[in-house]
Amino acid sequence: MEQTQESDIVVIGCGAGGATAAQFAKKNDRKAQVTIFESGSYAQYSKCGIPYTISGEIPKIMNLLEFTEEWFQKAKINLHLHTKVESIDCKKKIITAEKKDGSIIKKQYSSLIIATGAQPTRPPIKHIVDENANKLKKNIFTVRTIDDAKEISKTLESAKNATVVGAGLIGLEMADTLHKKGLKVTLVEALPTILTNILDEDMSKSVLKKIEEEITVYLNTFATEITTDSQGNLKSVLINEKEKNETKEIPTDILIIAAGIKPEISLAESIGCKIGVTGSIKVNERSQTSIDDIYAVGDCTEYVDFVTGKPVPIGLGSIAVRQGIAAGINATGGNYQLPEGVLQTATSDFFNIEIGSVGPCSKLREDMQTVNAKHSGFSKPEYFPGGKPITMKIIVDLKTGIIIGAQAVGENAAQRVNTYATAILSKLNIDTFKKLETAYAPPIAPTLDVVTLIADVASLKWHRSK
Repeated sequence: MEQTQESDIVVIGCGAGGATAAQFAKKNDRKAQVTIFESGSYAQYSKCGIPYTISGEIPKIMNLLEFTEEWFQKAKINLHLHTKVESIDCKKKIITAEKKDGSIIKKQYSSLIIATGAQPTRPPIKHIVDENANKLKKNIFTVRTIDDAKEISKTLESAKNATVVGAGLIGLEMADTLHKKGLKVTLVEALPTILTNILDEDMSKSVLKKIEEEITVYLNTFATEITTDSQGNLKSVLINEKEKNETKEIPTDILIIAAGIKPEISLAESIGCKIGVTGSIKVNERSQTSIDDIYAVGDCTEYVDFVTGKPVPIGLGSIAVRQGIAAGINATGGNYQLPEGVLQTATSDFFNIEIGSVGPCSKLREDMQTVNAKHSGFSKPEYFPGGKPITMKIIVDLKTGIIIGAQAVGENAAQRVNTYATAILSKLNIDTFKKLETAYAPPIAPTLDVVTLIADVASLKWHRSK
């Protein structure tokens, strides 16, 4: 077993958070020994890019690799693929890992960073699991790994009908991907609305309306069971609409399950790391866990929402990367602090609809007194050809007028909510923000952009409500 040195950093997991933590540990302390243990087959790659490599927009699956084994070698970061960490001894500061060939590695550490990620949730759909192999049956997939992407792409060569369970970002991105590939797509969502963690219901309705022009959507509906033919091939999905309480059979050659994720916390639990109310590892602004010299980042963690102060699970790669920066720097003796909470700035594009949001969704704002405003405009002056519609909604605190949220559907939605992310982080009052001077030129942007026009509406409503 190797002896530890002053900065001997061990990272469990080579996803976005773990790999970033390793890189910033090395940047902060060039003499530090940094070792990553990854149970999978690949170094850091973009999970968010998987739907787009299946659709062909990203030409090759392996283009998803952001940092290769060779890159880590050149960076003098020790990377062990196909290696699962089995146990952690906190008192002796030793991890025990098993390689694919059965050999055992014992490694001492000065600081440990847990980046074990999450696993896709399997909803209670009858017969989807092969009990003997403890895996999903043929032509039933989650969307989490490069191997998933390879298998889905192979299956699509002969598929005609697809069902997607889950209408969050991944579900909608995959529904769009399958539609682009020429399949007849059915989307099934158990909740009465789509994108419940991203958009308020009034904003998601316009998105839903456009999606329903392209595919079949069932809301407030459970996928209950699958059927197979005599050879065991997927034949259909049975669904039950709650309000009608009737069962329908949807012909299906490929089933995509996008029903959320479950944080992988077994290692952290085994050593006594505090687990938060969301079921994830509780971390602070330094990405520290409740145990000295142990940090955690990414999908296995929870942090607090910037606006509400309520614990929220981390599920965005952008936040995982920032946590990785904090953990890597702090694990090597630095002092990096995250903001006092996450803004949860998110965006996506599906069925030619761009969406963006920042701030807590409606279910996190239930006990807050707020003023909401909504406005629709265009990306260019109305007299200039080529302008595209954009609808925005913003939310301000009733007592203070401080901006706490923004949502957008349409052209450049991401950049418009990014502007509001700056305002939220700065705790700007709506009366200050509405004076924002935005760039103007007829072929590019209108004199007054929708980001300020909506602020004017919100300011008026706020003053009337006080």
